[in-house]
Amino acid sequence: MTSIRRRLLVWLIGAVLLTGLLVSAATYQLAWDAFNRVRDYGLEQIAHSIVRHGVHTADDEHRPADGGQFISQIWSTERELLYSSIDDAGPPPQPDGFNVVEWNDATWRTYTLTERGLTIQVASSIARRAGTFAEIVPWLLIPLAALILGLSLFIGAAVKRALAPLDRVRREVEQRGATHLQAIDDAGLPDEVAPLVRTLNELLRRLDEAMATQRQFLSDAAHELRTPLAVIKLQAQLAARADDARGRATALAQLEQGVARGTHLVAQLLSMARLEPPAGQLGFERVALDEVAKDVVAEFSSLAEARGIDLGLSRCDAIAIDGDAASLRMLLGNLIDNALRYCPAGSRVDVAVATGGSDAMLSVVDDGPGIPDEARDSVFQRFHRLAGAEVPGSGLGLAIVRRIARLHGGDVELHGRRPHGLSARVRLPARLHPSSDSGATGRHD
Repeated sequence: MTSIRRRLLVWLIGAVLLTGLLVSAATYQLAWDAFNRVRDYGLEQIAHSIVRHGVHTADDEHRPADGGQFISQIWSTERELLYSSIDDAGPPPQPDGFNVVEWNDATWRTYTLTERGLTIQVASSIARRAGTFAEIVPWLLIPLAALILGLSLFIGAAVKRALAPLDRVRREVEQRGATHLQAIDDAGLPDEVAPLVRTLNELLRRLDEAMATQRQFLSDAAHELRTPLAVIKLQAQLAARADDARGRATALAQLEQGVARGTHLVAQLLSMARLEPPAGQLGFERVALDEVAKDVVAEFSSLAEARGIDLGLSRCDAIAIDGDAASLRMLLGNLIDNALRYCPAGSRVDVAVATGGSDAMLSVVDDGPGIPDEARDSVFQRFHRLAGAEVPGSGLGLAIVRRIARLHGGDVELHGRRPHGLSARVRLPARLHPSSDSGATGRHD
């Protein structure tokens, strides 16, 4: 049984029925006791009435009739039966007061009174009492049954009315869709339902943001992929139409470069997609930031050497932070990759890991062309590339860097250098731990 409505009705109406049964049993017992007390009082009054009005012997011409309701008997002090309301002797004499006696295959309730030398006993049949009471019982239970029925109907209506806000919320949720995720109106909702609706609204808001981000990402990706794919197609056609080996080799080299650019763009797009909500929920663990820096610098050292660029660690403090190792590698790799792309041969790129108060500071400093002051905010936007830049790229590198930094609770800043160059500094606030290695300073190539 999963329906709240059905559960409430079963429990509430069940409680009413159980209460009704208990009340009925108590009412029956109380009524039966009261009925017996009234009947006993009647027997007592008959006995006292006989004492007050005297005795009519059995020889009297007219014997009072009891209507079959009771048997009255009178004995003398010598236990001689002086009077009986029936033709034969009734129940044997009992001690004074109320008693129960078995007589003539039936149970009798008796009241015995000894006064003025006479013993007066009045008896009534318990079975006759029960029969008379059984005729009264239905009239006692009919109002109670009507009350239970009325309460059941009232409970059903009350439960339906109380759960109406849930039905309203359900209808509102049913109307929501991928393009229709506005908040649900929580005005007038009960205190028990309003928190649920507010939570749903927060979920709808995050889902709407995620859907909007996804749509924007797909639109941007489609737009950015269109150009390199068109270039690759054109270069393939040129290679196919080349008449000599030299022209074909040139076209194939350009085709290879186009494929490399497309591959790089796809890799960056996949990296960005992994960082979008809800995929961008990183599993943090203890990460040695200095070891990450050493590994990434070693990974790019061959590329830097091939381009004639001096890449190395200028400072490498032993720091361990709470973070995601894979995404931190991606962050530093994008910063180094950007520096190597834009720096000419003979340039220098320094990577540093240091502490800054309670934060870990990760920086990549180069002496390349740098970025103009007015463009340093816009370069963090997706697919944004500086006007006139001849270096191929996806325009996603710095966007990925900022996304990873903010997922770690930090941020990235760009600063110019004189006479030229760029310093990219990433601040990663975290609980800092000393790394297992000792701190290192100086350049490590």
